[in-house]
Amino acid sequence: MNIRDAAFRKFLIVWSGQLFSAIGSGLTAFALGVFVFQKTQSAMDYSLIILFNFLPSFLMLPFTGVLADRFDRKKMMILGDAGSIAGILFILFVMMSGNVDLWHIYLGVALSSVSAAIQIPAYKAAVSDLVSEEQYSQASGLIQLAGSAQYLISPMIAGFLVSYFDIKLVLILDIMTFLIAVAAVLVITKREAAPRQQDNRNFFRDLTDSFRYLLSRKGILWLVVLTSMVCFYIGLLQSLFGPMVLALADSRTLGIALSLSATGMLVSSLLIGVFGLKRSKVFILSMFLALAGLFYALMGLFPAVTMIIVFGFLFFVTLPFVNTSLEVLIRTNVDNENQGRVWSMVYAISQVGFILAFGSAGFLSDHVFNPLLLPDGALSQTVGQLIGTGQGRGIGLLFVLSGLFVALLGLMIGRVKKIKALESDAAGEARATGVSG
Repeated sequence: MNIRDAAFRKFLIVWSGQLFSAIGSGLTAFALGVFVFQKTQSAMDYSLIILFNFLPSFLMLPFTGVLADRFDRKKMMILGDAGSIAGILFILFVMMSGNVDLWHIYLGVALSSVSAAIQIPAYKAAVSDLVSEEQYSQASGLIQLAGSAQYLISPMIAGFLVSYFDIKLVLILDIMTFLIAVAAVLVITKREAAPRQQDNRNFFRDLTDSFRYLLSRKGILWLVVLTSMVCFYIGLLQSLFGPMVLALADSRTLGIALSLSATGMLVSSLLIGVFGLKRSKVFILSMFLALAGLFYALMGLFPAVTMIIVFGFLFFVTLPFVNTSLEVLIRTNVDNENQGRVWSMVYAISQVGFILAFGSAGFLSDHVFNPLLLPDGALSQTVGQLIGTGQGRGIGLLFVLSGLFVALLGLMIGRVKKIKALESDAAGEARATGVSG
């Protein structure tokens, strides 16, 4: 018990650094999005920031996941955070020169994304090094809490900073939070005994083996493929929530709307972090994903910021239950020595949905759905009578349709036998190894 408590304290040190880093990243993401949208008034230009933030990570994660199993995971986390600092510094220097173009911002974001591809699988795999299996749910809940900070805390702070100060202050604060994350990993690294040993296995053989490993776990593969489909619709929400609210209000209101909505994620993350998940993870995943789809649809139904906040709050309540259930199901069905490469594959496959969403969201908004619900649009006298007309209402229609599909996918996940079997397989393995859940 003492050993597990000491290990969990090390996890909490790393987690605290990642919490500050998530807040800083949220500040920059919000500020750059508002900066670009106010400059161009284009949802496509806005969504391209998110695309360039994800695409490099998507391309590199299969390779960096193998590295996370071959090299010291904590050193890889430090390297990833340091690279993210370089990307933000590039944007900062260009802005200080007074000659910033959109491609400068996209390039800086892409540089940070490459570094995140190094950091993410190392961090995910390091959790399995630091905590016991009984603590997976709590650790996952706290990870969700740290991730929610960029939606809960960052938008409100960034909305204030962007309104009264220069965007360069936001970038400087982000750099400082990355330095805190690096310092947290250095603290526990100094306390470690022997470093993680390297091996001489062939890199590309490890890469292909990771594909075979995932293909051999049919339940995990089904889970990840369906999750990728859900991620497409969540990616549309992530890309277009800002433009939809900015069509109704200013940047400060957007920051408040995002922060208040994300308090739902705080509430459920705290509950999971304290109590864990006691019921069937597949049941929780299916039920809360269906609820997420319902609230997603209702967010798009009303052309009022207050109603968007209410249903946004309820939507964010569901996400930690969905993410934690996914994480525990995968983590308990994958050997520790394969955690890094499997997590990289999970991210890579699931982010196919995000990439498709980020690449298409702006086009769908600017050229398909918004024109339909302009005052003289093709749907203004039909659907427009229900959800309203004008700028941003086309995004609302897209949210309604997307939410309904997410709810349907949530119900489907709970009926797939291969996914249901993951829970019984994990329980059987735990009994065989003498581990109690």
